[in-house]
Amino acid sequence: MSVALAAQAPATFEIKSAHLPLVALLLKSADLGRLSTELQQRFGDMPDFFDNDPLVIDLSPLQAAEPGAAIDFPALLALLRPYRLHPLGVRGGDAAQMAAAALAGLVVADDAVVQRAQAATPPAAAVAATPVEAPVVVAPPTPAPGALVVDRPLRSGQQVYARGRDLVVMAMVNPGAEVIADGHIHVYAPLRGKAIAGARGNGEARIFALAMDPELISIAGIYRTSDTPLPAAVQGKPAQVRLLSGPEGDKLVIDPIAP
Repeated sequence: MSVALAAQAPATFEIKSAHLPLVALLLKSADLGRLSTELQQRFGDMPDFFDNDPLVIDLSPLQAAEPGAAIDFPALLALLRPYRLHPLGVRGGDAAQMAAAALAGLVVADDAVVQRAQAATPPAAAVAATPVEAPVVVAPPTPAPGALVVDRPLRSGQQVYARGRDLVVMAMVNPGAEVIADGHIHVYAPLRGKAIAGARGNGEARIFALAMDPELISIAGIYRTSDTPLPAAVQGKPAQVRLLSGPEGDKLVIDPIAP
């Protein structure tokens, strides 16, 4: 026989579970000078890239690269805040690192799940590029539907960022121009500037162009510059770029698109 008991609820508040989308910084080095330089290179010309996003600092990559490294957390937090990032928690560190993080006001967030790029099987005609290490900033949400469409050519110095969605460019992206999207990038013309897809860590994003001749291509923080020429099979031709994850790490793969 069940028994109903009288109870009271607070009149001024309630406590509920909540889920907060976080950006994750996968820290690979305790060298904050180098981190500052690479953050400036990556985001210095994009002051609105982050929008006061809450951040979790993931120390897991650091354990393999620099085991037991001491981290100046107050300096690290001061370094991140000008980019409109708000560090809230830390995960993946050893006991000393987690204690230092707690002293800096960060909470333990070992249950935070960081989105990783999904592995895919490359086609026989795929051309693999040499991976280049870069700071990776990963966000859980996938880009929302509804692409940003640009009808005009982009000149040197111009930049277009499709926040939270795909980007479609109907005209040429000239050298010195930059196109950025949290999702896919489609260029229905020559791509001769910089193209950064999956800018917030979406490893499923791709770059498509009718004439692939970029200064730089990047997906989820893995990039390749024109210092390494593209193979003849894709240089100046219709092609797509995707991110391939495997045992040896992430790398960019360029596939020709058949006419």
